[in-house]
Amino acid sequence: MSKSALTQREHYNYTDYLSWVNGKRCELIDGIPVDMAPAPSRMHQKVLGDLYNQFYNFLKNKPCEVYIAPFDVRLPNSGEQDETSSTVVQPDLVVVCDPEKLDDRGCKGVPDLVIEVLSPETAKKDLSIKLHLYERTGVSQYWIVHPVDKTVMVFMLDERNQYSKPSVFGAGEQIRVEQLNSLVIDLATVFK
Repeated sequence: MSKSALTQREHYNYTDYLSWVNGKRCELIDGIPVDMAPAPSRMHQKVLGDLYNQFYNFLKNKPCEVYIAPFDVRLPNSGEQDETSSTVVQPDLVVVCDPEKLDDRGCKGVPDLVIEVLSPETAKKDLSIKLHLYERTGVSQYWIVHPVDKTVMVFMLDERNQYSKPSVFGAGEQIRVEQLNSLVIDLATVFK
């Protein structure tokens, strides 16, 4: 779909998203197309790759599965059917523990954990728009990884279904993921 065609309408859905063939990756947040950043930096990919490896190795032969971008996560609002969902995102990494949410097109519904690795082009979207989106839709854990600062902010939903103040972890620390049978992510290897 051309840029001019995208500006002719104010609200799009998953059916529209599937029809776009311009070769440019984008996400759909509350019906608004949002361009994806150009190819990430080498550091971004290294950090993401190491995180993926640690999750994958731990989750192998377990019910939860880990996926790395590009991987569509459809987050229908209440009352929306899959095809009319107005939100489709491609987080850097997702963990899904309910196999009913997985199909050949990705994940339909809220993943158990989402990780975004910041880059200069995505920082504002990841720290604001996606933070509020993941909180609103009920993603129980949202990690924001700062590859330059070598830190990870872990947001967890509290009893009010709001993200509490994030826990911040540095390069030499480990993150224990209790909801995944005490998986421990070693940040020393992620940020080496």
